[in-house]
Amino acid sequence: MVENRLARELENRDATQRKMAWTPPQTLPEPEPREGWGFRWIRVSIMGQADPTNTSAKFREGWEPEKAEDQPRLMMQSDPNSRFKGNIEIGGLMLCKAPIELIRQRDEHYAKQAQAQVQSVDNSFMRLNDERMPLFSERRSSTSFGKGK
Repeated sequence: MVENRLARELENRDATQRKMAWTPPQTLPEPEPREGWGFRWIRVSIMGQADPTNTSAKFREGWEPEKAEDQPRLMMQSDPNSRFKGNIEIGGLMLCKAPIELIRQRDEHYAKQAQAQVQSVDNSFMRLNDERMPLFSERRSSTSFGKGK
């Protein structure tokens, strides 16, 4: 009996445990970054039906399909029955690329558009202002949780 205890005490549990931590799997893998290019997954089909309207709109915006030979690691996960041969398609989404400068210009355009909408709402709101009882417009929000002891 004492022999078994000694043998067990000598075992090192750290050596038998795995050193990796589990993380949830990603539905869409990250492409290998390339200098000067940004990547995005573009919808080419939804529920098994082709979506040419969305695809052509994204191509007109400047997105172009990323070739499978440029991302060989992702080709293993790609849909073998894809309509876009030579490209990377996973679950109805195709990997596309665009120059970083074009992506920045697009982001700036939509940021200006959002700012104009906020300004329009503010102007409409402040039009109702009366100096006898001024409206209060504060651009801060906060989140609070229950009070602890």
